[in-house]
Amino acid sequence: MMSANSTLALTHFVTLADSFDKDKVTPGVLGFIVFAVIGGAVWLLMKSMNKQMKKVDFEEQPEAGEAGATASAAAPAPKPKTS
Repeated sequence: MMSANSTLALTHFVTLADSFDKDKVTPGVLGFIVFAVIGGAVWLLMKSMNKQMKKVDFEEQPEAGEAGATASAAAPAPKPKTS
């Protein structure tokens, strides 16, 4: 059953709840904690993403076999002779 202390504490919470404006909604401490945890998770994910992106080796020059194919494709086509 309920002890005298728990009944007294519950009575104080009920009176505090009645003093608040029921039309006003605030996030409170729990909302701040959730927001902080989400912010920390995003920060850790961004840190991990930067670390992974630094490992990627971007190839700036085409390989030797592909260089000839792209050079011939980039060369202008000969103009037809008109007589």
